[in-house]
Amino acid sequence: VAIAAMVSSQSNRPRRRRTLQSRLRRSLRHGAIRLRRLMLWLWRQEGSHGQRARGLAAGVFCGCFPFFGLQTILGIGLASLVRGNHLLAAAGTWISNPFTYVPLYWFNYQLGSWLLGPGQGWPSAQALQQEGLWQLGWSFSSRILLGSTISGVVCAVAIGGVYWQWLEREQQRALAAAHGGLHLDD
Repeated sequence: VAIAAMVSSQSNRPRRRRTLQSRLRRSLRHGAIRLRRLMLWLWRQEGSHGQRARGLAAGVFCGCFPFFGLQTILGIGLASLVRGNHLLAAAGTWISNPFTYVPLYWFNYQLGSWLLGPGQGWPSAQALQQEGLWQLGWSFSSRILLGSTISGVVCAVAIGGVYWQWLEREQQRALAAAHGGLHLDD
């Protein structure tokens, strides 16, 4: 009986391993499908390539600021000013999300401190809980806003530019496929 129990427990181990491997493959497959759907969604947005890129860039710019709850509204407003796609502006604000808040805003503060000189330092978690972000004073606020502005401009230009180039390249590929594989650039 003891040998049978050992044999059956040993035969379960590879099955668990295969199950874990199959789960991992399945998760990767689903992740790839989701990424493809996201890319198709980005491709199918309304507007010219410039309007779409400007909308995404406006959202990314506003997403770099620590205005919790207002980033989407500000992104859509900025997209209206630059005549960009509003839906992509809202999506672009998710550059800051619960996973990136702390690293993004810490980086923005450090950048602002590098340009303006050292301030009081990055606040502790206890200070943030007791006082809140904006009650820390002008020394902190000026550094994080300056850093957010600079990182927002750089990220917006980079992401908007890459997105515009990707749209142009995809359009060229679609046109070439429609014309039987001829290169339209030649």
